[in-house]
Amino acid sequence: MVQAYILIQTEVGKASAVAEVISSIPGVMMAEDVTGPYDVIVRAQAETVDELGRMVVAKVQQVDGITRTLTCPVVHL
Repeated sequence: MVQAYILIQTEVGKASAVAEVISSIPGVMMAEDVTGPYDVIVRAQAETVDELGRMVVAKVQQVDGITRTLTCPVVHL
C-alpha cells in the first residue's frame, strides 16, 4: 500500500468545497482545509504508485476550483 499527502492550492473561497468533494473520492483517507501556502491537505492511499498517480490526475485534479497540486509520497526510512 502506498500513501501520500496531496497539497492543494485552490481558487479564492473554494477550499471548503474542494475538500468536501475530494473526501468522497475512493482512496482518500482525509481532506482538510488548512492555512498557509496550500489551502487543502489530503491523505490518500492506493495499491501502487501508478494507481496513486492515476487517482491524482484522473480524479483529484479534475475537481473544480483546484489550481495546483503537489503529491508527497510517504516513505518509511
